[in-house]
Amino acid sequence: MNSENLRLPIGKKLTMPDDTTLVHVTHEAVGKVGGIGAVLHGFFTCPSYLSAVERSILVGPLFTTEGPVSERLGEDGEVLYSSVDGLINLQYASAFRKIEKLYNAGIVYGRRTFIDEHTGVKSSPEVLLFDVRHTHKDTLNDFKRQLYTEFGVQSHLYENLWDFEQYVRIAPPAIAALKAIDAVGDTTTVVSHEFMGMPTALAAILEPHCDMRTVFYAHEAATMRRIVEEHSGHDTMFYNVMKQAHSDGLYVNDVFGDQNDYFKHSLVEASKHCDHIYAVGDYVADELRFLAPEFESVDIDIVYNGIPAYQISVADKLASKENLQLYCKNLLGYRPDYIFTHVTRLVKSKGLWRDLRVLYTIEDEFRTQGKTGVLLLLSTEVSRRRSQDIYEMESSYNWPVAHRENWPDLSGGEAKFYTQIQEFNARSRNIKIIFINQFGFSRKLCGMRMPQDIEFMDIRKGSDVEFGQSIYEPFGIAQLESLTFGGICVISNVCGCAGFLRDVTGGRDVKNVIVADYTNLRTQDYADIEDMLQIDRPVRERIEASVSEKVAMQICSRLPNNESEIAGMIEGGYQLAENMSWDIVVKNYLLKNLYGVRHKLRTP
Repeated sequence: MNSENLRLPIGKKLTMPDDTTLVHVTHEAVGKVGGIGAVLHGFFTCPSYLSAVERSILVGPLFTTEGPVSERLGEDGEVLYSSVDGLINLQYASAFRKIEKLYNAGIVYGRRTFIDEHTGVKSSPEVLLFDVRHTHKDTLNDFKRQLYTEFGVQSHLYENLWDFEQYVRIAPPAIAALKAIDAVGDTTTVVSHEFMGMPTALAAILEPHCDMRTVFYAHEAATMRRIVEEHSGHDTMFYNVMKQAHSDGLYVNDVFGDQNDYFKHSLVEASKHCDHIYAVGDYVADELRFLAPEFESVDIDIVYNGIPAYQISVADKLASKENLQLYCKNLLGYRPDYIFTHVTRLVKSKGLWRDLRVLYTIEDEFRTQGKTGVLLLLSTEVSRRRSQDIYEMESSYNWPVAHRENWPDLSGGEAKFYTQIQEFNARSRNIKIIFINQFGFSRKLCGMRMPQDIEFMDIRKGSDVEFGQSIYEPFGIAQLESLTFGGICVISNVCGCAGFLRDVTGGRDVKNVIVADYTNLRTQDYADIEDMLQIDRPVRERIEASVSEKVAMQICSRLPNNESEIAGMIEGGYQLAENMSWDIVVKNYLLKNLYGVRHKLRTP
């Protein structure tokens, strides 16, 4: 595929004010936990972002006061002020102390360094963390009263939930601290990353004589995620219902009942008061408009996530694949022809059972072709296991080929999923699944049978196929991380990254990505919403059986058979990834929309 065949998103050259400040409010202010952390890392190591935004500030709660002061802001953090630790020698100390006394909250301030190991680009945004365990009730209740009278947020329904309460509590002192460090004004935008930042964004709106702008950055629509995950029809049901509801002028409360029992719903719905909303995918934008009629007139723009774009040679890929094949041989006694991978969290939204459906059909094909494969499935629902526990399980009962219930091996959810893997491995001959329920991928973390020089990037570089057929996936960076290395990426149509792919390719089919549509009802006759709401597990599974068979045949037809074909996959994948990089995202999506937010500020 030639680069001239790719359609780049068009964005005019924009100039931001020299003193542009972005305040990112998030639970990942200190550590990368999930998608938001990946986005922040993408921004803070992107030259386009760094040249346009003079000052970036991360705001979040201080989750623990245990440990030394040096660990408050993570491994790459520098603490400049911490009332929690008695470190108060700073120019802002006097102002911070007044804020702490007013709200009875502790403040930690400093910097955290982000670095792209491949490009060397780094930056050190400021960080403000707040210890709000003992906040004064009178000032807090006054803020909650304002949240209700101005925005309809009924805090009393959720204040027993710390996940709600802590983000409400940090809002007033956060605005006060931003004032103290001279970070408020008409060139400052408060960015609420998901529900966590909404109280602070609303506090910015309430602040008198302060011209800050506010943006809700929707990394998902929490209300819709809950519905999709809990209904047995999952995405097959939901997205057909939502589409029909839009035509009928109906919204989520009309179709699925009152959602106000869910605290995230209340905060996300309040995002209609922000100056702008960014959605990480097309479906997320549609889901937000499904929240309430008011969202039909709210400014919602798509700001896709970026994906890695690093160029490697065929030799590089084969070296990484050889490491994975050697690992498989050490575990199973044979060197597979193809390596399938899936690196993900063990949650329902990831649709892991769909991988097995696809592999059953590939197994049949491989038997006739005399080919073999292994799926390396890296997924866990708990924290990283100790190396000594891994070594003990490995020597005692051949972990990760075999597993046992209970810690330090299988957790409850892992054990439930492992029964499906056991059934697959018992029935298949040419494809096996290795369930690595560990956080990380190295010899130290995964056992002595892993090659000495293997590293995490090998699972990205050496993969022939990366699965990611989620039932709910606002974007899906991980699904496309193998793209730049020539892997075949299998995603579902509801993944937000599918929209970015369409934007870049103009909707043309590309060999490196397979999009599985589990929402297509085909010949099924559903006349109205009531009929669609009856789509349950049996209906969904019939559709999944048909779609997974088609996906399997596409994979088999696209798997490279020689080095020339591998080279073609690498070239095509890299060209796609290069046009879906963070630099493209920032230039053609983020800055364009951020410029619009600032322009609105200057309109009388």
